[in-house]
Amino acid sequence: MRWNLPGSWLGADGGLLVLSLIQNLGETALPPELADTGLPETSRLATDLAIDRAVEHLLARQRPDGHWVFELEADATIPAEYVMLRRFFARPDAAREARIGRYLRRLQSEQAANCNGGWPLFHGGPIDISCSVKAYFALRLIGDPEEAPHMLRARDAILEAGGAERSNVFTRSTLALFGEVPWRAVPVMPPEICLLPRRFPFHLSKVSYWARTVLVPLTVVMARRPKPLAPTGVSLRALFRTPPEQVRRWPGGDHAAEPWKTLFGALDRVLQPTHGLVPAAVRARAEARAEAFVTERLNGEDGLGAIYPAMANAILMYHCLGVPEDDPRLVTAWSAVEKLVQDRPEADETYVQPCLSPVWDTALVSHALLEAGGGEAEGAARRGLDWLLDRQVTDMVGDWAETRPDVRPGGWAFQYANPHYPDVDDTAVVVLALDRAARQTGAADPRTPQAIDRATEWILGMQSKGGGWGAFEADNTHHHLNSIPFADHGALLDPPTVDVSARCLGMLAQLGHAPGSAAMRQAVDYLLAEQEENGAWYGRWGVNYVYGTWSALTALNAAGLSPDHPAMRRAVAWLVATQNPDGGWGETGDSYPRRGGTRPDPDMRRGPSTASQTAWALLALMAAGATETTAVERGAAWLLQHQGEDGGWPEPDTTGTGFPRVFYLRYHGYARLFPLWALARLRNLRRSNLKRVQHGL
Repeated sequence: MRWNLPGSWLGADGGLLVLSLIQNLGETALPPELADTGLPETSRLATDLAIDRAVEHLLARQRPDGHWVFELEADATIPAEYVMLRRFFARPDAAREARIGRYLRRLQSEQAANCNGGWPLFHGGPIDISCSVKAYFALRLIGDPEEAPHMLRARDAILEAGGAERSNVFTRSTLALFGEVPWRAVPVMPPEICLLPRRFPFHLSKVSYWARTVLVPLTVVMARRPKPLAPTGVSLRALFRTPPEQVRRWPGGDHAAEPWKTLFGALDRVLQPTHGLVPAAVRARAEARAEAFVTERLNGEDGLGAIYPAMANAILMYHCLGVPEDDPRLVTAWSAVEKLVQDRPEADETYVQPCLSPVWDTALVSHALLEAGGGEAEGAARRGLDWLLDRQVTDMVGDWAETRPDVRPGGWAFQYANPHYPDVDDTAVVVLALDRAARQTGAADPRTPQAIDRATEWILGMQSKGGGWGAFEADNTHHHLNSIPFADHGALLDPPTVDVSARCLGMLAQLGHAPGSAAMRQAVDYLLAEQEENGAWYGRWGVNYVYGTWSALTALNAAGLSPDHPAMRRAVAWLVATQNPDGGWGETGDSYPRRGGTRPDPDMRRGPSTASQTAWALLALMAAGATETTAVERGAAWLLQHQGEDGGWPEPDTTGTGFPRVFYLRYHGYARLFPLWALARLRNLRRSNLKRVQHGL
């Protein structure tokens, strides 16, 4: 049966009727013609309606000053740590803790099929011991009795997974603060590391910004070993297979490489008995250096590093150093933590965000609205870009200058404010949007050309050896440091990655940099060398191969690679092969190879189709010249079917990445903006005579 819809149905009522009909057919009832080859009139009508509703959805969520910010959700760890932090300082808040308890119990209940009573790191993932131990501890502090059925299930799940003694370093350091494990369970990281010269094998400038801001205040806490201000009345002994005081071999990272693993392990065993033996003058100088580092970067109510773990450690450090509660430094540090608390009145729940993402959200939404086009959407995008112009970092020389002292600042940070730590990914995405808006609308803030020039200068200066870019640092490739016992998460560094490098390449290409320039040539070579055997690219900051492949293909297309290039053809073949039977794409956090394992996983761990990953796949295929294919038609049909009544797309899945296999992120904006971007681009390409994506992203 072929549906022939009259053009008069393009009116509002008829259009909504068509869209409702398509959405309510269900996956199995979708007409084969639409799923396989598309019906021009029907698909055009449905696409137009979906785009209009998605635009309205985003416009309604723009803040009065022009920016967007969506919730940024991780796993149960951060809200659990928040409960522990307040309880450590005897600052209980019964009403808020009750709402956090409901949040934690809901996560446990929703993930019961996969975790058997524990908590995962990502939606639908397996149990994670460290996350589960912290969630269990928080619920006990809130008041859940250990004999409650859900707590018994959690205890049994943790024991079955190896017991609390298998927790990671950061969890064990938290447990040590509460006296639940001995301090020897935590590898030694004394404050004296702040005094080490740069030529030393370990130096703060050689690790990533997130490791630096988390670790510096924590070294003081680990040296001072404070105790809670009031007894908690809670014990976690039931979560251990072996009593914690009897554990002699605490776990380390399975990624550690020899001979560094043996060397650093031996050094830790030597340092463990030296606690309390460091000369007082040396310790005082080291703690003063750590305090100065933190205070200089305190960053107002946006917090140290603008990330929760660093903020919490700053509070603990000031407490250890005897800073009064009414001291502006400590008041500011607490304010930064509280700014991350997210209430959900509709569910009577509360959780805590790991950080805030307004620059990232605003830049990406601007791209989606510019792709959709139209006066209202473009006007909203311009207001968002004007807001971004005010947040370019041009007068702060951050930690990145340790390796690039001659480069002028000019980037953007991820959060509202984080001037010591702008990142090249946000910067490239902002520049791409600023440039496109100026070209497309013919109107731009007078500051735009200078902002683009300064950002481009900074991006070029931050290129690492080998042609790639890291997120916050250049040449942050001291891989031996990932073998220290404290780095059991394997994410101490910020080396170049495909997704960030692709964004920078796409930016340079869109701005008209010559393909033969050194920066462009090296970046293209880097991306081509990083392609996996199966045709995909690894995605560091998004889950995972679909994200990395989208990033690489859009950049390579912008840099001038033909759709017939072998790398492009192999990537298209991989995307087509990994499309789900329902027409969408989905990938779980398990697609990241296990730390210490081989890379890549030949076939990604497919999951249920998601809106954001389906949109990435469509954008990737279109960038590779595969617009008029069955795969694209089926993917677009999946998006049309699954749009929500409010114009967004429902997506409980975790498609963002903090640290592979350690920390994942659910960007609540992704399912609102990327499907719009993909559908609008498909419409634009079908209307265009060029049939080729003309943008760097």
